[in-house]
Amino acid sequence: MDKVLLAFDGQHFSDEVFQFVKQMNEVRPVMAVAIFLSSIDYGEILYSYGGVVAGPVMTTDFVPADDVLTQKNITLFKELCEQHKIKYKVHEDFGEDIIAKVKTESRFADLLVLGAASFYSNLENDVQDDYIATIFHKAECPVIMVPKDYKKTENIFIAYDGSEQSVFAIKQFAYLFPGLCHLPTLLVYFNKSKDGVPDRDKIEELVNAHFSNATISKLKLDPKKDVLQYIEQNGATLLVSGAFGRSLLSETFRQSFITDALHLRKLPIFVTHK
Repeated sequence: MDKVLLAFDGQHFSDEVFQFVKQMNEVRPVMAVAIFLSSIDYGEILYSYGGVVAGPVMTTDFVPADDVLTQKNITLFKELCEQHKIKYKVHEDFGEDIIAKVKTESRFADLLVLGAASFYSNLENDVQDDYIATIFHKAECPVIMVPKDYKKTENIFIAYDGSEQSVFAIKQFAYLFPGLCHLPTLLVYFNKSKDGVPDRDKIEELVNAHFSNATISKLKLDPKKDVLQYIEQNGATLLVSGAFGRSLLSETFRQSFITDALHLRKLPIFVTHK
């Protein structure tokens, strides 16, 4: 049984998050632990990185949570879990330090699930993007972001760059989602040079040990311009990636195709780092 952490902001219940966890539970039982978070001061998040940011700083004022709406969403979550026979717990320890709350809770979870559209949807798009990216970066367990129009996964797309982080992500995904490892899986190494796939024999052994229908390829695609289009043309695809930049607001992160995938919110994205 996996402990799956569902992070909701108290004002927005995410049906796509629940549907995703319900599908996980149908494969093997999970413990669904829901945390309902209060509204935030976004400026505090930015300055938790030492006050160094790229681009304009956008802030929102702290708005106290609507306790009535939050309690309504908590009741809905409990009713859905009981209806679908999902073991659950709710942590109702509201507080303003949202990042610290998620960081601590994720330390004791196997997986964190976020709703791409509903999670703090009251924020402007760029601010919401950075906030979700902060969660990805700070979480101490793998994170999956589920899009609003989530469809049952048909394909797995693994972004591989030869790094320790990308290999770690492959293993963590396989451990958490053995029920998806029979799906058509494409592991892609992106490199414009003539070099081959790093450690090809070893990565083939690992991937083939976990994924029964896997293909490994080096594609001459521009990760930022072409990857999302490539994925979207191949049905309901889940994207697997290692950490996309240790410095959250670095140029490396800004140029990553993961940033585009996060912003578009059309694909489920699995990200983890050590």
